[in-house]
Amino acid sequence: MPSLLIRNIKTLVQAETSPRSVARGSDMAVLPVVHDAFLLLENDRIAAFGTMEKCPERADKTLDAAGRMVFPSWCDSHTHIVFAATREEEFTDRIRGMSYEEIARRGGGILNSANRLQQMPEEELYESAWQRLREVIGFGTGAIEIKSGYGLTVESELKMLRVIQKMKSVSPIPIKATFLGAHAIPADYKHRRKEYVDLVVQQMMPKVAEAGLADYCDVFCDRGFFTVEETERILQAGWMYGLKPKIHANELDYSGGVQVGIANHAISVDHLEYTGDAEIAALQKGHTLPTLLPSCAFFLGIPYAPARQMIDAGLPVVLATDYNPGSSPSGRMSFVVSLACIKMKMLPEEAINAATLNGARAMELEADYGTIALGKKANLFITKPVGSLAQLPYSFGNDPVDTVILNGKVWDH
Repeated sequence: MPSLLIRNIKTLVQAETSPRSVARGSDMAVLPVVHDAFLLLENDRIAAFGTMEKCPERADKTLDAAGRMVFPSWCDSHTHIVFAATREEEFTDRIRGMSYEEIARRGGGILNSANRLQQMPEEELYESAWQRLREVIGFGTGAIEIKSGYGLTVESELKMLRVIQKMKSVSPIPIKATFLGAHAIPADYKHRRKEYVDLVVQQMMPKVAEAGLADYCDVFCDRGFFTVEETERILQAGWMYGLKPKIHANELDYSGGVQVGIANHAISVDHLEYTGDAEIAALQKGHTLPTLLPSCAFFLGIPYAPARQMIDAGLPVVLATDYNPGSSPSGRMSFVVSLACIKMKMLPEEAINAATLNGARAMELEADYGTIALGKKANLFITKPVGSLAQLPYSFGNDPVDTVILNGKVWDH
């Protein structure tokens, strides 16, 4: 049984003796740690941890983490890393004063990405997405969800999901796949909305389910995209095909997306830049997780989600990158944690819980990922030398990751 011993850890972060399934409300400020610690990994699992005075004498391989911290890998539950091209031309359009919605109305945004993706061969799409996956693993991500949604035709949505499935088969980290055929209304269906929803429900979804290409079904329920009624129809069809709901909601307005997601037992409702008392009250009554994407708000210059009010209301806030070419072209979770602290007034401990344990819960992976606990998968990272826990979000421009460990082994870049 190959073993790896990490010695002299300055602080072992998220070290649980009583594993939690989620952290909510005031408990999000509680982050279990062990100072001057060791961590023993056997095969691909966590076998033991504690203070150095109880450290085992030997293992097959030993690492000295003097002056460094050890974290469980980030769990990024909302990304769109399968795409054909970047969209920096729209970036300059926004600098000149155009809004995200104005760009979308003229055929930019999601429709721009869809046009490019439809033309890209599947193998090229896979290679570019694989490089992005390797990039985010290097940033410390150890579990990820990837959405379709830049296809918007039957064949191109299936092409995207086949790429994700191929990545799943070779990835060193777990991948959850989400079918997002309802990401935008294609230009050809601008005046035939019902026909496009019919296409999603009657043609795309059965083929996705038959081929086993997705774990979840998502809808962009917001102003200028899909209505509450359209969203409900798609989510209910998803349940019939075994695809649990997730949902993009309230990025651009108070859309009713939060409420329709909760009513359909969505695992998570994501974005929530526009969230008021009614949305928070609805979230309090259900089990749906609020997933916040602060790097999208940062990049687009839109309001940040009211994380402080959500946590004070007892909710289990999740953080994710929303890595995509149009509104969040970054997969660096440590920057998301910094934004959560700086812009949304989350404590470092709250932000770390949101980006690890709660992120794992948003992918239904909390039994194996998101914390350092006996028997969990050994996906973690060793930081560069840091003075304190708060220094990680404080030093927002730095990459805190020194060494990535996946499945109990040092990951070879």
